[in-house]
Amino acid sequence: MRANRDVGDELVSRGIKLKQLALLVAVERTGQLSLAAAFLNITQPAASRMLSDLERIVGAQLTQRHSRGVSLTLAGERLAERGRAMLRDLDIAGREVRDIDRGRVGSVHIGSVSGPSLDLVLPIVHSLERSEPHLRVRIDVASSDRLVGELLSGRLDLYIGRVPDTQDPAPFDVAPIGPEPLSLIVRRDHPLAGKAGCDLRDCLEYDWVMQPTGSMLRGTVERYLIDHGLFPPPTVISTSSLMLTLAFVLRSQAVGVMSTSAARLFASEGRSAPISRLGVARDLSVAAYSIVTLRDHNPTPAAQVFLNILREELRQRRG
Repeated sequence: MRANRDVGDELVSRGIKLKQLALLVAVERTGQLSLAAAFLNITQPAASRMLSDLERIVGAQLTQRHSRGVSLTLAGERLAERGRAMLRDLDIAGREVRDIDRGRVGSVHIGSVSGPSLDLVLPIVHSLERSEPHLRVRIDVASSDRLVGELLSGRLDLYIGRVPDTQDPAPFDVAPIGPEPLSLIVRRDHPLAGKAGCDLRDCLEYDWVMQPTGSMLRGTVERYLIDHGLFPPPTVISTSSLMLTLAFVLRSQAVGVMSTSAARLFASEGRSAPISRLGVARDLSVAAYSIVTLRDHNPTPAAQVFLNILREELRQRRG
């Protein structure tokens, strides 16, 4: 009976298409119909017709145009949220089906901020190579600001990092692990590398390299300086790339900021090491990082294998 028909069945019978939902999600992400159309590899007029058809099917206005582009109405935001979850689940299902068809245990795509990627993720991946040789692991190292978007879009199964303050925490399950210490680094022959009694004021005489404004690392460093009666460096080269940070430090007089784990790795070869860790701000650290997963979303079998080994590793370290 029509009165008992499920809403999803009703939308399907009206002709709703996954590509229409993908377009709505792309519009929300880009704020421009032309960019959203290019993302789906269709023309802008075709995208405009597709949105009109979608609004007719659901019986509500989903977008509103303005001088800066296009944004979603409250109804559009809700449908985009549901559509994003559906598309994510379909992507995951596709991966699982392909893995089963190819006789593989599966694949897991994880993200991590730089510190735990070296201290924690790398040893676990080495362990998995021995215990689960058919499990494929892909790792993205980036800031939490980027990783949280990748998780929400379904491109990550989980990440090790933080949920940014600007993000609604409701969709996430967070299992705290520990703080991420930071270090200031310079190239090996930098004037500060061998200076006795080097302090933060000395470092502020040079350009700095660190993550962009708005990132958690950048905010942590700037608050630390202010708490110690100092102003942030006048010139900052902004990059979220660990390798670019290292490249700028090696090719200039700049002071870089990176996780202590990464700094130890690059400075571990004694006199032949390309960089030096400065003995300043030894208590500088970013807030505790965590295992971040989506709430009310069951992990894939491959992701569950990784999570089990990760939790066991953490249990042993704490023990």
